[in-house]
Amino acid sequence: MASITDSGAADKPAKAKGPLVYRQRLVTRITHWIWVICLFFLLLTGLNIFNARPQLYWGLESGFAYDNTFFQIGSEDVDGKLKGYVQIFEWKIDTSGVLGTSGPEANPQRRAFPAWLTIPSNYNLATARVVHFFFGWVFLAVIFIWLVFSFFNGHLKRDVLVTPKDVAGLPKDIVDHATFKFHHTRRYSPLQKFAYFGVFFVLFPLIVLTGLTMSPGMNAAWPWLVEVFGGRQTARSIHFIVMVLLVLFFVVHIIMVLLAGPLNELRSMITGRYRLSPGEPSEPGDKSNG
Repeated sequence: MASITDSGAADKPAKAKGPLVYRQRLVTRITHWIWVICLFFLLLTGLNIFNARPQLYWGLESGFAYDNTFFQIGSEDVDGKLKGYVQIFEWKIDTSGVLGTSGPEANPQRRAFPAWLTIPSNYNLATARVVHFFFGWVFLAVIFIWLVFSFFNGHLKRDVLVTPKDVAGLPKDIVDHATFKFHHTRRYSPLQKFAYFGVFFVLFPLIVLTGLTMSPGMNAAWPWLVEVFGGRQTARSIHFIVMVLLVLFFVVHIIMVLLAGPLNELRSMITGRYRLSPGEPSEPGDKSNG
């Protein structure tokens, strides 16, 4: 029988804990947080820059003489009221107060993205471009540093590159994540590896190369970039789409962190130590404690 304390409550057995292991190296943690800062400023300054021309096109050229717009954020007068909208091809939805128009309903502003979502908050293309380019080059430098260190310390091969075993285990891992069954293991799960591989080797290169393609200076130095992406306007559209995908990844990433245990996940990216699930073995050489 369970023993009874003086307060009358039954003693409960202590919840089992898995080992605490050293999971994230210092370079991985530092580059992770620098990326967070860079992507924050790149996103918000990028939205300010986008406000200068809130339309996307496919092809080499754009303008009033062309009919190649497939996405736009705009505003229009409807029954004497200013309404904002987002249009994708022929599909148009009302986004008044958020996109296209923002501010007080009595005096709305014509603005693709609202002031609270851009850096700087006022429309300032010159400042936005300077800040955007600064963090863009920092972002690129940190990618290079991470890639070099991850190659030599084994992080790239161990935790990012996808193996046949990961492919075989992906369906089960997707089901586990969909049903909120999280396994805190020493290694990344197949779904994590596919996600990180897609970010590091598809989305990051695309957003960097399309960003360079839009630069007149890089057009002169590397004219082949424009040809690869089918024109600066197409590169701009891809740049925007990749930005949206990175935002979606970030949102899902935060949700997974909250569901899987935010304290454990944050500790891993701050101190490097990570609590495994009960019964999960630590590896030889791990610095662990209970």
